[in-house]
Amino acid sequence: MKQRIYVVSDSVGETCELVVRAAAIQFPEQAFETVRIPFVDDEQVIFDLVLHAKEERATIVYTIVHAVHRKVLEETARAHHVEAIDVLGPLLDSMETRLGLQPKEEPGLIYRLDEEYFRKIEAVEFAVKYDDGRDPRGIKRADIVLIGVSRTSKTPLSQYLALKRYKVANVPLVPESIPPQELFEIPPEKCFGLLISPEKLIDIRMERLRSLGLKPEAAYAQMDRINRELEYARNLYERIGCQVIDVTNKAVEETANLILTGISGRTHE
Repeated sequence: MKQRIYVVSDSVGETCELVVRAAAIQFPEQAFETVRIPFVDDEQVIFDLVLHAKEERATIVYTIVHAVHRKVLEETARAHHVEAIDVLGPLLDSMETRLGLQPKEEPGLIYRLDEEYFRKIEAVEFAVKYDDGRDPRGIKRADIVLIGVSRTSKTPLSQYLALKRYKVANVPLVPESIPPQELFEIPPEKCFGLLISPEKLIDIRMERLRSLGLKPEAAYAQMDRINRELEYARNLYERIGCQVIDVTNKAVEETANLILTGISGRTHE
């Protein structure tokens, strides 16, 4: 006859069940039968569960973070001579003693953390896919759209903001190219135009040319060309009605904070 184990949790119960399975695998196959009972957050449910386990001579293994419910289960099981094994409680008590802090007692926090992690990964993949104007369809799907001439930190900003879980698309501006129509079809408050001083930009572009083994005399790093590109960008920003940020001598983190502040400010208007 199989030994029944009730896996009890005030969350999903997956962690508790994995612990039980890790132990059960050390014994003959099919010796144990596990029954998962998740989201236990009511004292009456705990009483009924203990009585049911008593009738079946079953064992209860539990991960309950709420201290009151944990104590109720422990005391009720003891009173009815039901074996109940607390997987999480001793560790929580030890951490509380060592840190001198109260645990949050919020079930399911680990799954919320996992959700945040996957949102971050999704945002990073989005930033890579819609980097440098590769696919204008990303403009409408993005949380933030960055536009600017070459070497205004669009890609580093996109990646940094992605780590904050924002989906970012960025679009390079070139006077000879028609900007994507999607830029004029999105809310202007989610679009940010990047500017930089001509002097700073020429230094960055000349360094870029040198790193590629190209001659610094290329039009890409000439002041006339740079001024024309920046003027084109300013006119486009005005047409779109987007917020403009000067990135001259700003770290990526500083510019990103300005963008996030801009989003927050527009959201609460």
